[in-house]
Amino acid sequence: MRFYIRFFICFFTMMSCFNGIAQDVPTQDLDSVTITSTRIDIPFKENSRTITVITAADIKNSAAVNVADLLQQFAGVDIRRRGTGGSQADLYIRGGGFDQTLLLIDGIKMDDAQTGHHTMNAALPLEVIERIEIVKGPAARIFGQNAFTGAINIVTKSKLNTTVSTNVETGSFGQFNGSVTMGGELENSSHIVHAGKVSSQGYRINSDYDNSNYFLKSVFNKNHQPVEMLATFFDRKFGAQNFYTTNPTFFEYEETQNSLLAFTTKFKSSKLKIQPRVYWKRNQDMFLLRRDEPGFFRNFHITHKVGAEANASYTSKLGVTGFGVDLSKVFMSSNNLGERNRFMANMFLEHQFKFANNTLDITPGVALTYFSDFKFHAFPGLDIGYKINDNLRAYGNIGYTYRIPTYTDLFYTDPATQGNPDLEPEEAFSQELGIKYMSSKFSASLAVFNRDAENLIDYIRPNTSNGVFTATNITEVNTKGLEFDASYHFKIKDFTQTLSVGYANLEDDILNQNEDLSRYS
Repeated sequence: MRFYIRFFICFFTMMSCFNGIAQDVPTQDLDSVTITSTRIDIPFKENSRTITVITAADIKNSAAVNVADLLQQFAGVDIRRRGTGGSQADLYIRGGGFDQTLLLIDGIKMDDAQTGHHTMNAALPLEVIERIEIVKGPAARIFGQNAFTGAINIVTKSKLNTTVSTNVETGSFGQFNGSVTMGGELENSSHIVHAGKVSSQGYRINSDYDNSNYFLKSVFNKNHQPVEMLATFFDRKFGAQNFYTTNPTFFEYEETQNSLLAFTTKFKSSKLKIQPRVYWKRNQDMFLLRRDEPGFFRNFHITHKVGAEANASYTSKLGVTGFGVDLSKVFMSSNNLGERNRFMANMFLEHQFKFANNTLDITPGVALTYFSDFKFHAFPGLDIGYKINDNLRAYGNIGYTYRIPTYTDLFYTDPATQGNPDLEPEEAFSQELGIKYMSSKFSASLAVFNRDAENLIDYIRPNTSNGVFTATNITEVNTKGLEFDASYHFKIKDFTQTLSVGYANLEDDILNQNEDLSRYS
């Protein structure tokens, strides 16, 4: 920890000296970006959390072909893929698990009650993304449970004018990638349509895939009270060789479907903004342990989530107040996990105070959460930021975070794995200090953080046993970390270049560790 503190002080000194450099170039687009993955809309430069914004220009200039490839390029974010062609991937932030990171589409929570393995099933094609906001650190105060170590909000494009773009690629092993994206403006509505397909026979045994994606975003009544409709559908079929086992004779196979339908509108006055939304989300998962013998072992799950929410902010002489309510219900039908349902209610409240000629801001907040099958929980938190000058900002935040077990954690069973209906929710208390610098040519950020977690869920069995791995609340885990990001923009002749560097360091301390064998930790 002493190393982190020394590093932090050196960074602060360097950025203070750097302040006079590169002020004669037009400001980056980030100056005008307002972070929407918060209860209060706050300009990027004024936010008091560790947030990375991937802009449309960043996406265009990247060699990535899907969201998983793109996110892998950023410090503090880890993508662990199984298979190719975007078939399946797990999302991790700051050393957390795949169940501890929340994905949002235009602010709509895409968490899956079955398992976090399905989080990236909802990742959109790059062609329709305006930007991606990566929120690192505890975000339960903003989004509720599942944002245990962070959240990623994918913001879709608002319009494409009247355009048509296509992409076709072919390659070895029967590889085909094709997509078409269209945008259109009508008298009182606008529309974005995308359809894509990636497929391959596979470069090795049982690695074939056939994945399709469809996207529609429409804005109706745009000249009066606009209503936005968002619809997505993803269909994936792929060989899953050794995705979940190490037996080479099991030719595993999986099919997943993910759907989203949402309607959103917004009411605004000079002081008050209200954004109500209704949505429906569906996920379907079918897994065969032996592809050529479907009756040997088959899992089939269908999960529906329906929800309604309203987010609001009010500006007064005392500052900006953000508040909201989110009600949802989950229904699951599964041949392994059983028939399940869960009602969830979340209430959010936060207020931003500004002092010292708006150079100091303090934002306390709290989230109140109820689950029909778990206890009532409250997640208080506090953000503090100080504007040192126009380019340099110091910040800190503390907060509690929380994750309830998935249905897989609670009820799953197979010859090697056993769920545990007596599991307790995971909890953590996190603290963070950071400093960030942003000018037209150069931007950098440094953050140090600490997370004290308890009741983390892992699958363990005694070292002396050949029995099954059982879902268990393990003891306390302390995580300390440091993250550093920097980007330098320059030109070679008429071509703009960007040099970026990222570094992350984590130290985990598992307290009172026993001699049991862990599957994941």
